[in-house]
Amino acid sequence: MKLFILLLVVMIGSCTSMNKDNKYAQVLKDHKRSEYEAFGKKYMISTQGRATTEAAKFVFDQGGNIYDAAAAASFAISVERPHSTGLGGGGFMVIYDSKSKKSEAIDFREMAPRMANSKMFVDKMGNQIKDKSLTGALAVGTPGLVAGIVSTHKKYGKLPLATVLKPAINLAQNGLTVYPALSVAMKAESKRLCKYKAAAKIFLKKGCKPYVAGEVLYQKDLAKTLRSIAKNSHDGFYRGYVANQIVKYQKKMGGLIRHADLKYYKVKNREPIEGTYKGYKIVSMPPPSSGGTHIIEILNILEGYDLKSMGAQSAKAIHLTSSAMQIAFADRAEYMGDSDFAKVPVKKLIDKTYAKKLREKISVSRALNSSDFPIAFRDLLYESDDTTHFTIMDGEGNIVTSTQTINGWFGSAMVTPGTGIVMNNEMDDFASHVGGVNLFGAVGGKNNLVEPRKRPLSSMSPSIVFNSKDEPILALGTPSGTRILTCVMQTILNVIEHDMPLWEAVAATRYHHQWSPEEIRVGKPYFDPKVETELRRMGHKIKHKDLGCKIQAIMKKGSTLHGVSDMREEGSSFGI
Repeated sequence: MKLFILLLVVMIGSCTSMNKDNKYAQVLKDHKRSEYEAFGKKYMISTQGRATTEAAKFVFDQGGNIYDAAAAASFAISVERPHSTGLGGGGFMVIYDSKSKKSEAIDFREMAPRMANSKMFVDKMGNQIKDKSLTGALAVGTPGLVAGIVSTHKKYGKLPLATVLKPAINLAQNGLTVYPALSVAMKAESKRLCKYKAAAKIFLKKGCKPYVAGEVLYQKDLAKTLRSIAKNSHDGFYRGYVANQIVKYQKKMGGLIRHADLKYYKVKNREPIEGTYKGYKIVSMPPPSSGGTHIIEILNILEGYDLKSMGAQSAKAIHLTSSAMQIAFADRAEYMGDSDFAKVPVKKLIDKTYAKKLREKISVSRALNSSDFPIAFRDLLYESDDTTHFTIMDGEGNIVTSTQTINGWFGSAMVTPGTGIVMNNEMDDFASHVGGVNLFGAVGGKNNLVEPRKRPLSSMSPSIVFNSKDEPILALGTPSGTRILTCVMQTILNVIEHDMPLWEAVAATRYHHQWSPEEIRVGKPYFDPKVETELRRMGHKIKHKDLGCKIQAIMKKGSTLHGVSDMREEGSSFGI
């Protein structure tokens, strides 16, 4: 009898532990949380690179403010993650000032050169020439990263730019240890990099062999460019030696960027997109990002359901959320583009009444399919992880959250000789033609066709969440193409709908449905098999494949800042 009672106690204890583990459904485990999670009160930094986090910390230690730290992180991550971002790219930033209580969206997205046109990536028959927008000189848009970071630092920073750039210069000059993700990218792109002498010289060894993890990568030409920016600010990139080298190489290789493109590049300060979800306010990027608009659109649709009572990863909650994603991506293909060039119906897309009509399209027991949409489905092209993100918050509630990119791994595969600058392949984010498909499988509409000085559509979604008292409680973002907006949306939902602690909210299984292809893409640790069986019964196709998202998030609760850098790759959080 005693043995039976003992076994019963053990079983009950085991079940209790199992229930506790399953409270937030499938969550990644076996990670050293101390490497990815931090708590503090003065400031918090969460980035995709450990040297990048150290760069921001260095600036805070020098007496700098959050904008100094953001500039240091931007330049350092350009060195630490050259396959994902860099001076030859661009990005978005959302900031919040605790004194003025105002948010601001800063757009330093690349622009199409002045000589670009809507037929540059199609043949005489009007068919898409796929690699033309991915590799080589024509794939390159006019870089905006340096202009965006320098202008924001000039407006809000405290320290000299030269001080802010020190960590990045030292990292480029003295070398960085190649980490697994960088090694994987070098191996995957070695054939493309080998085509261009300046790129191969930096990122490949003799015989065009990629570096392996543990070896040291030096970027001394990039250090020279960073010193030019430290000395001459904006003009250290957009004029003088660096600009001359960019234009000279573009001409030589058949590209379109000229001095006028660099000279007249313009950073855009935009009104952020704002929406609400059950008493919380969400602030994110407006067009040319589709991210903020569709995060709010999806949340508006889901607001009509009690997802919390269903459970975060119940079949019903996943079905409803995936259906809302599908609808948002259909709208993305139809309406989205650069609002400076096309009329983008943002107010309609984030309207609660419109969301109610969309909700009526969703059956609670049957998956949506292609016949429910006016535009034909298309196959998903190869997708790669790209882009970077960091989030910084201080104890006063000031926030900088920024996503930066050169688009695909190593961008166009071209490095401008003598500068160390990896040039983007952002022209691929335009639609080559109506219905054309980009690197991430996103279908393009007429609003996103190539035009001179236009900015290509993006999914980058740096976002901030405010509570009912209008206090910021969460800031976050991630890389990974079209999956950015769904990963950010899910993490927000995990926190404010499902009451998950931040670690669990980031570690939980993620999924993605982007209208085309007709499937729910599910990352590790996947769903419970019973849940997947039920989803298939509803008509959903399930594909197990990593989403590539690397959430960088910070929560503020009372006076405590809680940072989590996604445990799915090398990154770090630090705070004091």
